[in-house]
Amino acid sequence: MKTNIKLFLIAYALILMSAMSLFAQDSKTGFVMPALKPQSPLAGMHGNHVGIRVPEYEAAVKWYTEKLDFRIIHEWPYADEKLAYLAPANNNDFWIEILAEGKLKNKVKYDDLGKSLEDGGYHHLCLHVNDLDQTLKELKKRGVSIVGEPFYLEAITRKLAFFQDPWGNMIELAEVVKK
Repeated sequence: MKTNIKLFLIAYALILMSAMSLFAQDSKTGFVMPALKPQSPLAGMHGNHVGIRVPEYEAAVKWYTEKLDFRIIHEWPYADEKLAYLAPANNNDFWIEILAEGKLKNKVKYDDLGKSLEDGGYHHLCLHVNDLDQTLKELKKRGVSIVGEPFYLEAITRKLAFFQDPWGNMIELAEVVKK
């Protein structure tokens, strides 16, 4: 009898914890996350990196490592290009891939976020930050120009800011605002 009660309590606790996790706001995203789909034939798919096309390899690696404190993971040649994977200072889960040299058209540089939204296709990559104001202060100290003013977007409970690398690639910074 004691074993049955013990098993019941354990099962009940597990069910309760599972239910709570379904309805709890995820502290990292700020959203109530839908259930995972581990049975999906595509369950092994997840984000890894975004490729950024630039004209000058050395200048790009220098900019990302000095301005954003990214770390070089791996470098290699491909055809007439030079490539590298770079990761943020304190995270190994998301990388950027520098694709440099070779044939390349210049991107448009923006000083207005609204104008940048008029182009189709890729727009930006987003990096989460713990403190947007502190991050912006440090980036400005390092000579990084911010595109427009930082703003709060209530629909996603985030403070946001945008900047571009010297080659026009847009980067968003997002701080989850807990309410």
